[in-house]
Formats: sequence, C-alpha cells, structure tokens
Amino acid sequence: MVMWFVMHNFWDLNVWLAGMSLKSFCKLIVADVVLAIAIPGLALLPSKLHFLTEVGLICHALLLCHIENRFFSYSSIYYYGLDDDVMYPSYMVILTTIIGFALVRRLSVDHRIGPKAVWILTCLYSSKLSMLFLTSKSVVWVSAILLLAISPPLLLYRDKSRTASKMKAWQGYAHATVVALSVWFCRETIFEALQWWNGRPPSDGLLLGFCILLTGLACVPIVALHFSHVMSAKRCIVLVVATGLLFILMQPPIPLSWTYRSEIIRAARQSADDISIYGFMASKPTWPSWLLILAILLTLAAATSVIPIKYIVELRAFYAIAMGIALGVYISAEFFLQAAVLHALIVVTMVCASFFVVFTHFPSASSTKLLPWVFALLVALFPVTYLLEGQVRIKSFLAENEFGDTGEEDRKLTTLLAVEGARTSLLGLYAAIFMLIALEIKYELASLIREKSFDKGAIRHNQSGQSNSVGFPPRMRFMQQRRASSVSSFTIKRMAAEGAWMPAVGNVATVMCFAICLILNVNLTGGSNQAIFFLAPILLLLNQDSDFVAGFGDKQRYFPVAVTISIYLVLTSVYSIWEDVWHGNAGWGIDIGGPGWFFAVKNLALLILTFPSHILFNRFVWTYSKTTDSTPLLTLPLNLPPIVISDLVKIRVLGLLGIIYSVAQYIISRQQYISGMKYI
Repeated sequence: MVMWFVMHNFWDLNVWLAGMSLKSFCKLIVADVVLAIAIPGLALLPSKLHFLTEVGLICHALLLCHIENRFFSYSSIYYYGLDDDVMYPSYMVILTTIIGFALVRRLSVDHRIGPKAVWILTCLYSSKLSMLFLTSKSVVWVSAILLLAISPPLLLYRDKSRTASKMKAWQGYAHATVVALSVWFCRETIFEALQWWNGRPPSDGLLLGFCILLTGLACVPIVALHFSHVMSAKRCIVLVVATGLLFILMQPPIPLSWTYRSEIIRAARQSADDISIYGFMASKPTWPSWLLILAILLTLAAATSVIPIKYIVELRAFYAIAMGIALGVYISAEFFLQAAVLHALIVVTMVCASFFVVFTHFPSASSTKLLPWVFALLVALFPVTYLLEGQVRIKSFLAENEFGDTGEEDRKLTTLLAVEGARTSLLGLYAAIFMLIALEIKYELASLIREKSFDKGAIRHNQSGQSNSVGFPPRMRFMQQRRASSVSSFTIKRMAAEGAWMPAVGNVATVMCFAICLILNVNLTGGSNQAIFFLAPILLLLNQDSDFVAGFGDKQRYFPVAVTISIYLVLTSVYSIWEDVWHGNAGWGIDIGGPGWFFAVKNLALLILTFPSHILFNRFVWTYSKTTDSTPLLTLPLNLPPIVISDLVKIRVLGLLGIIYSVAQYIISRQQYISGMKYI
C-alpha cells in the first residue's frame, strides 16, 4: 500500500531533492519504511533468529543516516529550473537520534539484540549528531567509523564480572592500530574542522598534531579500563598525548614527502589572494621547534622511565648531552640567530647545565667529584658569554663601517640595541639555569635529610624491637645490629660524599640568580619597587652552610627575604633622594621655594624613623627570641610620619612595612608566650 501510494503520487515527478532525484529518494523512503514495519515482527521471533532483528535495525539506521545526511547537507530543490532553499530542521536530527537510542536501550534490556548490535547502532545514531557541528558532506560516515574504532573498550567489554570482558594484549594492540588507521582515514574531516575553527587552512604540523592527539585520547579507554595495571601502556599514552600537544603548540614544519595532499587540502591551500594582498612575507625559521619537541619528549620519556637513565650511567650521560645539545641549538637558532659566535658557548652552557641537573638527581659513583667543576665551568661561561657577545659584534661592525653619515649612525644605534637585547636574553637564560640548579639542589638536600631522619627512626625502632625480643636467637640479633649500623654509616657516608658541596653550590646559584634578576629588573622596568617583593623569595632557596653564613639554618630561612627587602628599599630611597637633589628635581620643596637640602634632610630623617621597626623585626626573624610585648608596639608610631609626610613612595612603603612588621612580631611573640604557658 505504501509503495502504491508513493508510485502513483511521486514516482514520475521531475524533482531533485537533496541532491538526488525524487525517484531515488522514494526508493530509500520505501525501503526504510518496510524495515521499520518488519522490525517489530522480527523482534518476536525466537532467540536463535534475533540476528535478523539486528540486521534489520542496522540497515534501518544506515538508511536513516544516509537520508538525513542528504537532507541536511544538500539544501536545494530543483524543479524545472526553479530552486528554493529547503532546510531540514536540526531538531529532527536530534529527535530521531533520541528515539533511536531509546529503541536500542529497550531492545537491549529485553535481550532482543546482542551487545555487538548495540555497539554498532549506538555509533551510527551518535554519528548523526556530528552534522549539527560540521558542514562536511561525509562527516556522518567519518564520525561513524571513528566511533566504531574508539567505542569497543566502552561498549563491547563492559561486563566486569566476566574474565572474558577484559581485553587480551593482542586485542589491545589491534584496537590501537584500528584507532590510528581510523584517525588517519578521517584526516580530511579533521582538516575541515580546523579550517572552520581557525578561519584559515591549518598547517601540516597542526593537522598532524591533532591526529596524534586524537589517537592518544581515543586509546585512553583501552588503557584505563583494560590495561590499568600495565605501566608501559600508561607511559606510551602519556608520550603520545604529549607529542600531539607539542605538535599543536609548536606546529613544526613537515617535509612535503611526509604530508598528504588530497584534493580538498590542495584546493584549500592554493589561494593567490594572500600573496596578491599581502605579498611575500619573510617568515622566521621554524625548524628549531623540532629540537624543543625532542627535548621535551626526552624529558617525559626519562620521567616515565621509558628511557631507563636511572639504572644505566652511560645512557644517563648520553641523555644529558643530547638534552643539552638540543636545547642549546634551539636557543641559539631561536633567540641568537645573528650572533654566530655565541652558538658554541650557548651549546656548551646548556650541556653543562643538563649534565649537572641530571647527575645531581641521579648521581653516579664518580659524578659527585665532577659536578662542582661542571658548575664552576658554568659560572665561568656566564661573564665570558655576556662580554663576548657585545664585543665581537661591535668590533665586526666597526671593522666594516666608518661612522660618518646619518645612515651609519642609524646602523650603529641598531647594532647597539641588538647587543643590548641579546645581553638581556642571555641574562634571562642564565637566571633560569641558576634557578633550576638551586631548585634541584634544594630538593636533593631535602631528600637526603628526609632519608637520614627516616633511617634514624628505623634504627630506633630496631633497637626497641631488640630490647623487647629476648627470645630471638643470637644470630638474628647480631644481624639486626649489623643492619642498623650499616644503614647509619651508609647514610653518613652518603651525606658526606654527595651532599658536602651541595649547600655551597646551591647558595652560589641562588645568589647569582637573584643578582641577575635584579639586573634584569633595572634593565627592563627601570628598577621597579614592586619587583623586589617577587624577587626576594628566591632567597628561600638558600641552604644551611657554615661557609656561607655562620649560624644560618632552616630556622632563619625567612631572614634573607626580610632583610633584602628592607635593604633594597633603603638603598633605592637614598639613591632617589640623591638623584632628585643632584638633578634639581626635589619635588614640592622646589615648588615652594625651599632649598634642595631641606628636601634631602626631611626625607632622610623620615627614612631613619623607619629603621627601628625593620631592625627589630629582622633581628627577631634571625633569632626568634622572645621580646617584651611592648617593644614592637613602641616602634609602631614611628612609621606614621614617613607614611604621611614623605615625598617618596619607597619611604612610604618602608613605613607601611614597618607597621606590618611590628604587628606581626607582636602577634608571633604573643603566641609564643601563650604556647609556653601551656607547658608550665
């Protein structure tokens, strides 16, 4: 009856609907309706014939996806040369998808269809939703293939009560391979999605990065649900996802022989408008990004133990050298491309830094004797590289040119600015290196101290156990005593051998990092007052070292921060007063006709009023000795005149800090007093 109605009313119409003739569309509709009518009857058949229901549902879903894809992707009707826009509503796609999910759920609960049919139908109905976001004509089938490749770990192996629900190793490899092939098959759709998102064709590196990232994320369910106990699988997933993210962020250049140029990609990139409008633009070389990607991946591989540098000393050395060379060449090519003389020095610097950090974290038998010399070489390279950069470039420029005309003066100014910029970049590089070394040494010393305290606790526990175990045989008690003494001696020897030079080297690295940051603050911000509050915490990396400061320990770790802030603000205040008086810019003192010395004396006196609070607080931070409760409060009013009367912001900040220091010292002393009274 349905076929008779369709044939007598629509069969002979010369109408093109959704990119195909109405006759073809009627055939699809009739086939879909016949399947929809037959499925309820097939569902009532015995369980042995349920495969007919599954086949009917899958065919019905395929036809529905095809019809809706044609309706949604092709929106023109051609009737005797007249065309009009016809929109297949989006809510119909959502409605048919929801009905399909409900039907699959109901039949699955009633055991009318098996898990494989549920898997296929769920992927087909879900793929229809991709039409709402992407305009590609093949997005439905591409999404279906991708979902069929990704979803088996979630849909086919869900029964945790059965052992067979867990994948075997070969199944995991097979699914991962299918996922990778499916993502590669979907590369054109990924290209179109990225082009729609960015508004321009994506680069080859970006496209490859998204393919790798999508492959890694698609394999996460396989590892999380079925191979969660296999550490190598987790490490591989981390490396794959990290590789994809790095390709997306760095977008390295891909050789043409490695790229895939389909008709869609070639047509999207063959646009002469950019050249005709913007012309040819000189681009910065992007090949160094491969070196940065290599360095980061090597770091991740070492951190996840994919590369066993922890156990093989030779591999550790090759790893450190490779990391240093990769980072050195990247930094040289990316930031110092015009200064060829610096390339060798920067590579040597990065190799030394990498070698020092790696062998400090994973020491060997002979590395403890070599690392101080490596650090000394690193410190010696800093002034050599800094001075050589400017001298060589300026001398080469002077040898080639004679400064006489205006053009040469401009070139001279450009060269001087380039030298200044390169030197600033070098300062930032060495500040980062010394910061990394200081952090690494601080971490290693904390680990050694923690191990020592743990060993002492274990020895004490063994001794108490020996006193309680009278019935132990003499041989067992002797073995316990020998083990305890060997642990103690090993810890002391290790501290003496590995950690003897660490505090001094860490302190030198911390001080150099702080000094370089102060120089950068002057060069970049002109000596900002707020910067000291961000730079002074670097001194928290100082270690307990009798050669550095006698009596300095963990109890005094906040003293360098507090005293540095106070001294910096005092010195910069004195310099500001001298500069204003020397250059005749004494603020309101000149405006009212007062002499310059009045401005200087007034602000110096106000500056001196802030000293008592700072001196008391810094002494308190060093000793943490209890003071009378009234002492900090007595010095607090002295900070009010500098805040109200002073002409310099630095002195006002010192006064405000003095008030904060006095209040903090009073509160801490009060808490110490109350805590001490509890034990009396």
